[in-house]
Amino acid sequence: MPRSGDAMLSEYPDLDGMALAALIRAREVSAREVLDTALARIAALEPALNTIVHAHFDLAAADLAAGLPEGPFTGVPFLVKNTGIAVRGMEMSTGSQLFRGNTDTADCTLVARYRAAGLLLLGKSNTPEFALSFATEPRAFGPTRNPWNPAHGPGGSSGGSAAAVAAGIVPCANSSDGAGSTRLPAAHCGLFGFKPSRMRNPLGPVAVEGIAGMSTPHAITRSVRDSAALLDVTAGADLGDPYGQPPREGSFLASAGTDPRPLRIGLTLDSPLGTAVDPQIRARTEAAARLMEDLGHHVELVDSAGYDAHALKTAWQVIPGVNAAAAVLARGRALGLADPVAELEPVNAEWVRRGLALSGMDYLAAVNRLHQTARDLGRFFARFDLLLSPATAELAPKIGEMASTTPGLDAFYDRFWAHSPFTCAFNASGFPAMSVPFGLSREGLPIGVQFGAALGGENLLFALAGQIERAAPWAGLRPDLSEFLK
Repeated sequence: MPRSGDAMLSEYPDLDGMALAALIRAREVSAREVLDTALARIAALEPALNTIVHAHFDLAAADLAAGLPEGPFTGVPFLVKNTGIAVRGMEMSTGSQLFRGNTDTADCTLVARYRAAGLLLLGKSNTPEFALSFATEPRAFGPTRNPWNPAHGPGGSSGGSAAAVAAGIVPCANSSDGAGSTRLPAAHCGLFGFKPSRMRNPLGPVAVEGIAGMSTPHAITRSVRDSAALLDVTAGADLGDPYGQPPREGSFLASAGTDPRPLRIGLTLDSPLGTAVDPQIRARTEAAARLMEDLGHHVELVDSAGYDAHALKTAWQVIPGVNAAAAVLARGRALGLADPVAELEPVNAEWVRRGLALSGMDYLAAVNRLHQTARDLGRFFARFDLLLSPATAELAPKIGEMASTTPGLDAFYDRFWAHSPFTCAFNASGFPAMSVPFGLSREGLPIGVQFGAALGGENLLFALAGQIERAAPWAGLRPDLSEFLK
């Protein structure tokens, strides 16, 4: 029986993407009604949460009127991160005043696959300038607020996407992850965040790689099955990709519905940098380890995963600095600006100026440190199937605590790494990792735990994620948005 408009409005925030698509396929609701419901929710929650910075609802309506392809997500509203992902006709300002007005004329390969899956693209979600922060508070667009507590941020750099999914604006949203930027906001918003293996999802046809291969696009979702089904439709090589991929072990969605074999899991609770870990996060990670044992897996506490986190921290600063410098200079030439760096936020201006002063040898040494991290982690995964750790070392920060709008790169960078010391090794190595919701703090803020695997281990991660979701479901953990929906 078709649902009434009021029923659709009330159910919408509780449904994942696959459930919405199933209702549309069954003609219980139309794609137009779903779009109208999403727009009504946006009207109620924006700009208070500030999750969307470039609204392109007219393009979504035009796509719907032209007819959507038949796919697993036909008619499902979707947001694209405002960094690195080109959508025809949409602005991509990368969170920066310098790039305002930069509109793409063609879809990237990933977006073409989103469209083929039937997703309805609504616009661009908020991100920090150049995605170089774990706080989504760009000076150009203002901070995104965490639906669980608007005094806090959702993390970053995919913070707009995470907050939109947590608030029920969309059931899933595009993200990218160059140091933890999918997993960290997912952890802070009580969501599932999955970073695939390097180049499992394509960046072409124009871009070749993101920050020396460390940045990997995918999605933040409410359910494991949405993430798996999305990766089923987007994964695969693009022409001229600089990296190959291990063969896929069948459907990721099928893996998510099948319990894994008994696994050998290494557990680390301490920051690899020796920085503090919030006791509540540590306790939830220990609880996750106990659940693993209850599910039949073997968990062994380890001192470390065997890589040099201090050297990686030093190297990571070099690579985004040089990459951002190249983009800023190119934009400055296009706009005829004498000093485009002066247009940036203070921390990023300092970061870019340092990048401009580095040599080719400096950059090569940093890239080689990434490769060494992969070697070191590879040895760890010769002994263990998975690595379990906290997803973050701290709870979601308050607005203003980690913004890059005040001077001082060194202090900002130390704070950046202290907040999330566990995630970047999987970017440096290219190995897959995921953040899984695992309860709330005393303050009512979500906590996530991280599982990582060897290169090509997505099926194993999805199998475990599905098992966890069935054993300790998180779908009922939802923020109270009554103050916004009055």
